[in-house]
Amino acid sequence: MKKNELSFFLGNLKRGIIGGMLCVSVLAVQAQTTETAPSNPNVRLGQKALIDGDFKAAANHLQKALPAEASDPDVMYMLGYSQYQIGEYKKALASFGKVIQLLPEHESAYYYRGKANNILAVQTDTKISSANREKMLNEAIADYTKAIELNGNDAKYYQNRGIAYRDLGILRGTEGTANYDKALASESYDKSIADFEQVLTMTPGKKDIQTEVKKAKVYRDNLK
Repeated sequence: MKKNELSFFLGNLKRGIIGGMLCVSVLAVQAQTTETAPSNPNVRLGQKALIDGDFKAAANHLQKALPAEASDPDVMYMLGYSQYQIGEYKKALASFGKVIQLLPEHESAYYYRGKANNILAVQTDTKISSANREKMLNEAIADYTKAIELNGNDAKYYQNRGIAYRDLGILRGTEGTANYDKALASESYDKSIADFEQVLTMTPGKKDIQTEVKKAKVYRDNLK
């Protein structure tokens, strides 16, 4: 195991290459490399917990590393990812926002911030106004769009933007809501379909996406 492998992992985090898909077996070996281990003990503990899949412990340790490590995008990304994994989506939004502030080209931070906003926007057990739900969905779409601008070869960015557009179509197309607008709902469904079809172009034969295309078309065509 080379001494610079942990640094390489952190560099991948910085560029958003890993995108949250952490390879536990590789990282477990990397964690044994003490020469490049962070000096902050809470960061070291947070990294180990993250490698072990204990995201709650990782979030706790990494939070304790602040504010000393608040200017380190790697620490903030690991914190945001851990918060996301344990369902602390509002905290994850703030953490990923800090990453983006420090590294505006961190595509994975845009991706996960978009996912966090989308999840919050469609939660039915929380009291959120339709206007705020729409705002969060539009912010999610903007983040996915930025991720696509940074890397247009990742199908999951289009897939998740398609989901956000679909959810916006559902929100805008529901009669009786304050922000009901048939034309905007139809437009959102069209954009959703376009994104799903792009996914199929990049990864042909995905039955789940084929189903999403059919559903979006049904939703659009049944607008009243």
